[in-house]
Parts: sequence; C-alpha cells; structure tokens
Amino acid sequence: MFSYWIPITIFAAFMQNLRSVLQKHIKGRLSTGGASYVRFLYALPLSYVLLWAVLSYGGHALPEVNATFLIYCFLGGLSQILFTFILIYLFSLRNFAVGTTFSKTEILQIALLGLILLGDEVSMAGTAAIMLGLVGVILLSMAQSALSWSNLATSLFEKSTLVGLICGAFLGSSVVFFRGAILALGDMDVMIRASFALAVALSMQTVMLGGYLLWREPGQITAVFRHWKPASAVGVVGFLGSVGWFTAFTLQNAAYVRAVGQIELIFTFAASVFFFKEKTTRMELAGIALVMIAIVVIILTG
Repeated sequence: MFSYWIPITIFAAFMQNLRSVLQKHIKGRLSTGGASYVRFLYALPLSYVLLWAVLSYGGHALPEVNATFLIYCFLGGLSQILFTFILIYLFSLRNFAVGTTFSKTEILQIALLGLILLGDEVSMAGTAAIMLGLVGVILLSMAQSALSWSNLATSLFEKSTLVGLICGAFLGSSVVFFRGAILALGDMDVMIRASFALAVALSMQTVMLGGYLLWREPGQITAVFRHWKPASAVGVVGFLGSVGWFTAFTLQNAAYVRAVGQIELIFTFAASVFFFKEKTTRMELAGIALVMIAIVVIILTG
C-alpha cells in the first residue's frame, strides 16, 4: 500500500544527491573533514528552528529523553562520521573499486542489524526486492569501474574488500541507530520525534567532528567559516535531506527506506545521460532496470 514515507524518501534521496554534488564543489577549498563538517555545522541551527516550529505550532512538548535514545543518537552520529573517513581511506587503496562495490551491501547489513536490535522484520517480497536492488547496484558499480564478476570473486580476501564491507557496515549501522533513537522516544507525533532526534544527532556530530578538526586540522574550522556561502548551501540541502530521512525512518523499516532511497542512483544516471550526454553501457542499463524494479516491488509490498 502506498504511504507518504515513499515520497519523503524520494525527496531525501534527491537532496542527498544534490548535497554530494555541492560537497564535491567545495572539496577544493576544504579538507575531507572540513567538507564533511559543513553538512553538520550549517544544518544545526536549521534543525533548532524546525524543532522550535514543531513545538510552537504543533502544540507538542519536548520528548522525554532517555538513555537508550542518547546512546542510539551518539552511536548513529559516530557511525556516520566514521563511514565518511573510512570511505576516503578506501579510495586510497590500490583495488578501491572492488571495496567500493562491496560497500554497497549496506542495505543487507541494515536489514540484519535492524532485525537484531529493533526487531524490524523484512517480508519475503521485501527481501527479494532488496537482493534484486543489490545486484543492480553492483552491476552499476562494475560498469562504472570496469570490474568483472571474476575480479570480484578473486578479490574476496583482499584488504579493500574488508574495508568496503566495514564501510557499508558503518553506513548501515548509522541508519539503524538513528531509527532506534527515534523509536526510543515512544509513540509521539512523527514530526516531533523526527525533528528532536535530528537536532540532538546533529548537535553531537557537530561537537564530535568539530573537536576532531580542532585537534587534527585546526585551520579547517576557520576555513569552514571563511567559505560560508558554498558551505551554507551544503548545510541547507543536507538539512532538508536529513529531515526527509529521519521522517521516513520514523514511519518505516530502515531497510525499506534505504532500498527506495537507491533512486538516488537513478537521478545520477539520468543526469549523466540527459545533461552531460554521457554514453551508457548495457550493464548500466541492466543495473538501473533492476534498481527500478526493486523500488517498485518495495513500494507495492513494503
């Protein structure tokens, strides 16, 4: 049955895609840590404004904070930051294309961890759709990096494969932890839970990554403020995407949300074809087709 978590997820995926483009643009002016930090720092005040608006105009009270909520928020924020740095490390490895492909297993890891920690079950149809989408994502990754199935098979025990799996695990765990934090707030209104969890998570991430930059890259904090115009654009778009993700996680199993969120790949593919006039391969078309079928199945059965 169609539910409004679906358009919210599609919106979040589009904003994530746009944020990635903006972050690549600012990467030339900031370090990896600095470019990552702007998505938290400039989104933080917006999250407070959203929370204030929900409290003021929705007639809600602040949720009661509990230890489970805080632990999940902290673990989710830390996992997301670690994912970013491990991904950058992955790119430095000789066989990074293989590792990047294995990092795409995040949705399977989300489904497993979500079941273990939160009791989120995935239906047989949902499992089949997730597997179908995973094959599509792998095909896309292989087409874009000139990999073959034999390359993947012979690289199972390489360092890049392990790092890729760990990278996917941190991304997947951050999603499950954030959903766990939201669920720990009880049965309150969707928007109050989503906005409150987002504000707390961004506060923690701003402090954590800010502390790291002060310790390891002190000049980056100044640079983040000096380039406030492009940095704030990343923050605004990232904030809108995060609102979408957190709202969707409040409404639906995280594995389903991230599976539908793979529509981001379709946005990227469409942009490369229609705007940049890039040629496509049969493998890319097959990958996109499988991702689209998987998304439709989840929408119809999830």
